[in-house]
Amino acid sequence: MVESRKERERAERGRLIVAAARELAEAEGWDAVTTRKLAEKVEYSQPVLYSHFKNMDAIAATVALEGFEELAGVLRAATSAATTPTEALRALARAYCAFATEHPALYDAMFVRRTDLTFGTGETPAPMRAAFEAFHETVEPFAGAEHEALTELFWSSLHGLTTLARTHRLRPTHHEERLDLLIDLITTGSS
Repeated sequence: MVESRKERERAERGRLIVAAARELAEAEGWDAVTTRKLAEKVEYSQPVLYSHFKNMDAIAATVALEGFEELAGVLRAATSAATTPTEALRALARAYCAFATEHPALYDAMFVRRTDLTFGTGETPAPMRAAFEAFHETVEPFAGAEHEALTELFWSSLHGLTTLARTHRLRPTHHEERLDLLIDLITTGSS
């Protein structure tokens, strides 16, 4: 019973550390998230942080995995009401862009920060596979034999659009037009 309580307390401390890192990153950016600041925020010493996570990259990777889990849910919810494959593709694109805009630091942890998380291999963590599957299932009706490649192309196109928009490299007034063009390219390319 004592071990179980200790394990629960340890798990709760880990969750607290991750939540605090995410909160600090969303408020001030990842550059502001240091082990010193994080230790102050969670009211534990830096050695306690290191007893849970090897380094800041490991904390950010845990935040990223939470983000992939959330993203998969957001994408599935967005496509669930669609009545046609094209409608689902459009809903997924909008939901993805909105997720990135609403959670910039989380998005950075998932896609911009250096990480040891593996994509596209047998070691890819389940939350990342779930996000890819949400994309894959939505793109598949338009893909033919190249469904994984088209899924990657669609996802990377949305990532590029999102990243360029977030850094003010694209005209904000043309966001919907760009999404419409991308959807048209995917849907008419399958004909």
